[in-house]
Amino acid sequence: MSSLYLMEQGLLIRQNGERLILYRDKTAIAEVPLMKIERVVVFGHVHLTTGAISALLRHGIDTTFLSWHGRLKGRLVALESKNIPLRLKQYERAHDEAFARELARRIVRAKVHSSLLVLRRYQRNHPEWSAEEAIAQLERTLQTLEQPQTLPSLRGLEGQAAAAYFQAYGSMFRRSLRFHKRSRRPPQDPVNAALSLGYSLLFSEALAIVSSVGFDPYLGFFHAPEYGRCSLALDLMEEFRAAIVDRLVLTLFNNEVLQPLHFTASESGVWFSVEAKKRFLREYEETMQRAFISRHTDHRTTFRRLLLGQAERLAQAILHGEEYEPYIAEP
Repeated sequence: MSSLYLMEQGLLIRQNGERLILYRDKTAIAEVPLMKIERVVVFGHVHLTTGAISALLRHGIDTTFLSWHGRLKGRLVALESKNIPLRLKQYERAHDEAFARELARRIVRAKVHSSLLVLRRYQRNHPEWSAEEAIAQLERTLQTLEQPQTLPSLRGLEGQAAAAYFQAYGSMFRRSLRFHKRSRRPPQDPVNAALSLGYSLLFSEALAIVSSVGFDPYLGFFHAPEYGRCSLALDLMEEFRAAIVDRLVLTLFNNEVLQPLHFTASESGVWFSVEAKKRFLREYEETMQRAFISRHTDHRTTFRRLLLGQAERLAQAILHGEEYEPYIAEP
């Protein structure tokens, strides 16, 4: 099964039997069998009838609503998981300072390690490129993370490592696309626009998965609880940012699948053109569905299955105190 991305503004979605029918100006333009859809992502002003909404709920198809520029507005989901024992234990573990610190340390260590692997792979394939200072800083951070840290220290280490990483990562693009730091809300260049959309899509998937497993998505361990923020979904996606989104964006620009001409600049930021967004979504979906042998599981898998597997492992760690091993990018 795959994702259905609805982008065309003014599109009307109706249900007919076990299919969704897409209408443009009262004319049916496509039919999609519900049994072939795993999730639906709606951008901007797309209209769903009550029948279509009921069909999506009946089939348990998670539906995410994003603004045109990719900001999460909300989700349409069936009844939430009834896994009360997991939620009660999650609340208990969140107040266990030693457990929270150790879990957060592992998450940060995995994120820094994955970031380092992204830089090293590029360096291996481009011997003329050098980012020794950033690589050395990430290596020092990993050494520091071998020791117990307070939560504020972990957040500080993660922030410093991310700044060093993005300065090096920005130099891995063709000259006209290089940047020195991450910019968002709004993004100030095409690469940051692509990173923002990719992270938004990944976050929506992480949110759906932690909710389906039975967690309270608002209560995280590395990300501090904050009103309205789904901190646990952010915790889970940290493991996958570099492996999925950063590598995808680098590949798309350096292979010229995406180019500066595919973006428009305004006072409010830099944004995708319609065609460029279609290209990005197509490539993102292919990345999430592509099967590979993961050294993390030693089995053939996909990133979507890995996301679910990590959420299930986290549930076991919280319920039974098992060691949690975050995902680290493939070398």
